[in-house]
Amino acid sequence: MRLTVTTMTEEHVAALAELETLCFADPWSEHALREELTNPCAAFLVAQWDGRTVGYVGCHHIAGEGYITNVAVHPDCRRQGVARTLLTEALSRWQTLSRVTLEVRVSNAGAIALYEGLGFVCEGIRPKFYAHPTEDAAIYSYYGE
Repeated sequence: MRLTVTTMTEEHVAALAELETLCFADPWSEHALREELTNPCAAFLVAQWDGRTVGYVGCHHIAGEGYITNVAVHPDCRRQGVARTLLTEALSRWQTLSRVTLEVRVSNAGAIALYEGLGFVCEGIRPKFYAHPTEDAAIYSYYGE
């Protein structure tokens, strides 16, 4: 199977909304994802295996900095390099940003290992940031090379 990464378009919205419901307790709606298509401060990339949407990463950027809103990978496709490929491509495309930040559940050891392996550094904790279940978030930043 061949993994490709492309910019999000209208044709991806329904599949990404479905992916949201599989991955998150508080998923983004189709409407919310569709709004990102016209947001000049948004950049969303989609991963597809042979045409099947298997993941995405979204970023909001302003004043030279970015904030990763979500990284989602279909449960059947995890631990196969999809998130790493998405993030590597995203950071390459967003290399003009001086800093890219994100939050991650402190219990998500796999994601934390991925982010640290890509050069993100932990800069603090947001207490009780997540709901369903309530959990602290680690704040990570990437400054490029």
